[in-house]
Amino acid sequence: MFRNYSPTMVKVGDKIKVLTESGEEQGIMMPSPDLDVVIIKLSNGYNIGFDKKNIKKTTLIEELKPISKEKKEIVSPKDGLKTISILHCGGTIASKVDYQTGAVKAQFSPEELLEMFPELSTIVNLRSKLISNMLSENMVFAHYNLIAKEIEKEIKAGSQGIILTHGTDTLHYTAAALSFILEGLNVPVLLVGAQRSSDRGSSDAFMNLRCAAHFIAQTNFAEVAICMHASAGDEQCAIISGTRARKLHSSRRDAFKSINSDPFAFIDNNGKVEWQRKDFAVTAKRDLKLKLMHEKIRVGILRSHPQMYHEEIEFYEKFDGLILEGTGLGHFPVEKYDPFTGENEVIYHALGKLAKKMPVVMTLQTIFGGVNMNVYTPGRMLQSVGILGNGFDITVETAFIKLAWLLSNYERKDIKDLWSKNFRGEFSKTVGYQPNFLK
Repeated sequence: MFRNYSPTMVKVGDKIKVLTESGEEQGIMMPSPDLDVVIIKLSNGYNIGFDKKNIKKTTLIEELKPISKEKKEIVSPKDGLKTISILHCGGTIASKVDYQTGAVKAQFSPEELLEMFPELSTIVNLRSKLISNMLSENMVFAHYNLIAKEIEKEIKAGSQGIILTHGTDTLHYTAAALSFILEGLNVPVLLVGAQRSSDRGSSDAFMNLRCAAHFIAQTNFAEVAICMHASAGDEQCAIISGTRARKLHSSRRDAFKSINSDPFAFIDNNGKVEWQRKDFAVTAKRDLKLKLMHEKIRVGILRSHPQMYHEEIEFYEKFDGLILEGTGLGHFPVEKYDPFTGENEVIYHALGKLAKKMPVVMTLQTIFGGVNMNVYTPGRMLQSVGILGNGFDITVETAFIKLAWLLSNYERKDIKDLWSKNFRGEFSKTVGYQPNFLK
């Protein structure tokens, strides 16, 4: 029996204290799928469940207070501060507990975010607009175009910088897409996410937003970049090129790292900037032009692995392009060298057939380093049938976006030459050797 408990005493959303033989815990009561279990959300954001028969006492600490629907007035602009636009795409940075489901759900309006983080209005003058409240894994090319058009509107309206709040799962894909789409960009565009929702005590949302605002306010930077925690602590955020970022951890606050390149800068909560690189575009008079993604372009990503079959390659025959994630320096199982590897020969011919129909580009499974298909026989074989990508250290995600963008804006016959062009700093200058063994 659930002692000292009455259904009318506490309800979902109330803050309660639960006493058991093991001790006591307090938190917010969550919906439970099991009538015999009480679930509360602890202050650290995690849930814990209690079997009702083990509960000695439940005490109501604070009743759930209805959320006011009153729209807050935005602070008036202040002289001497840059005017920036915060555009919202949802994600964890714009999330809080939904007490109907017990889940963390994207539901903060732009007004709510500004109410939560009033300090931002002392750093910059703010405009805020909701583009779409969605989780980033649901994004497609059409969303990149939508975001780019909204950015263009804000810049034309006089915004001196853009902060885009975004879910972290595909943040680096969007950053790469905007890097390519926004040609002639003349203001900073910083993508900001959070690994922990804004209503958690350990949330990284505020620091990421504040550092982004400080960075825009104090610099003449004019590129697309990501602003996220540089370490697990709250010392600094890193400003990472939109074409060089990768998410390397599922939950740490410093999940994003700069790949094959230093971050542009580190910035702390007080706005102190420590530059690591200065090879970036600065604010200047340039004509912004949108080179959008074709919304129906189909580009695949295929990872090399043991026990491959040619049908895996043939699956992509109706696509427009393919990114290969090779092993080592850029290899696929294409050599037949004993009785067990006959399938490799079929894979080789399937790749060659595919490369005649569409651009097929080699990247690496390793996080760091560049493709070099000149060293070993498999790499040379792949080049001989038209596989592109030799000599470059582009990330898989940026390669995927770049190929889709090239196919959206240029003739297919020109893709081979255009792939070698370093449009947005997606390659390292020191790595960019070209294949020469076929010349």
